[in-house]
Amino acid sequence: MAKHLIVVSADALVFEDLEFAKTLPNFGKLYNEGARIERVRTIYPTLTHPIHASIMTGCPAGITTIVANEEFRPGQLERPWFNRLDQLGCETIFHAAHRAGLKTAACRWPVTAGGGEVIDYLVPEVMGLDMRGHEDDPASVYRALGTSECVMDIVEEALAKYGCGNAHPDYDEFEIWAAAEIIRRYRPNVLFTHPGHIDGERHRTGLFTDPVKESLVLTDKWLGMLLDAVRDAGIEDETDFVVLSDHGHLNICRTVCPNVFLRDAGYIQTDEEGNITHWDAYSASCALSSHIYLSDPEDEELYESVAELLYAMADEKLYGFEQVLTREEVKERYGLDGAFSFVIETDGFTTFGDDWNRPVVRDLDVSDYRFGHSTHGHMPEKGPQPPFLGMGPSFKKGAVVENGHILNHAPTFAKILGVELPQAQGKAQEELLK
Repeated sequence: MAKHLIVVSADALVFEDLEFAKTLPNFGKLYNEGARIERVRTIYPTLTHPIHASIMTGCPAGITTIVANEEFRPGQLERPWFNRLDQLGCETIFHAAHRAGLKTAACRWPVTAGGGEVIDYLVPEVMGLDMRGHEDDPASVYRALGTSECVMDIVEEALAKYGCGNAHPDYDEFEIWAAAEIIRRYRPNVLFTHPGHIDGERHRTGLFTDPVKESLVLTDKWLGMLLDAVRDAGIEDETDFVVLSDHGHLNICRTVCPNVFLRDAGYIQTDEEGNITHWDAYSASCALSSHIYLSDPEDEELYESVAELLYAMADEKLYGFEQVLTREEVKERYGLDGAFSFVIETDGFTTFGDDWNRPVVRDLDVSDYRFGHSTHGHMPEKGPQPPFLGMGPSFKKGAVVENGHILNHAPTFAKILGVELPQAQGKAQEELLK
């Protein structure tokens, strides 16, 4: 049994990236000396925070309750993200490891803020809204979100080196440097971290571009920093090292705002300034899909009238979506469940905005992940798929599985660590393990 497990989620890394990545020193080491799953089926919606909740738990979004990146806040165009561990509806690998007496660490892993009861060395992810107005004292924001006091000196040094912003690659440099320091100083049994530069470059420039390739080079450097820290800590022979990903992307060419159509149909009312005063149906964007909420889901007349409108729009193939699924259908098909009544799915080249004011169709906007040149949130069977690379004493060198499922990751980690994760719906990927 391995005594240490390092998990690196390289956001938006896809199988097609490996052809180039395996020529780089650290990706190449993992590719050639470890085991891998070439294509991993992820959850719906294919969004970062719901998926990272699933990676921690082995459960789909209907169980974790993290159904989107952002919380549902009708009338707010900038919504707070799901990011606290206590927002999860089930236990995580951190709970299981902590219960078994292992030392745990998370460095900017989504949905871990406030998780200090089960994460010994915690540096939570800090969202843009968290930092706004506190740029003159960023350390206080980290403390407020539950950063472990024993790593605050690491955080303060990282802030001095890399700043407090969320822009890539400085945000990733901060994270990886801090994670490496935690490994050197504390040798945790479990450490999860999440560099997002590949995802950022895909949003900014498209699915397969030269800047994306450059982001792979930087990510390889960061893997090297973590591997160096493992060696410096003297735990190389006892450490399993995993690189995985959460989702792929699809290239898009326009943004459409479904709430404008709901407003036109009378389901959203506004005042003279365009502020919402009442709503009966509301679309909450998940980028390449959107959740349609009803003010009273038990109102059969409202439900039927909204359903009729959505199905008619889908049939016309003009409004950015060609599929409408009910809450029951997405629960059965994808394990997604929540307070919404319908989910609309992209036509393949449209992303969705939340605005209820015209214009209906917007140009792409790289300042927001939902509106970049490529994005995600789509059905998980579409487009490029994320891989999984594992190397260390628990993995069979050269083992290759063509297709896997992201719900199997947490049970695989539990198997490696010798802990129990009974709520997980996936199963350990035994083909990769000794």
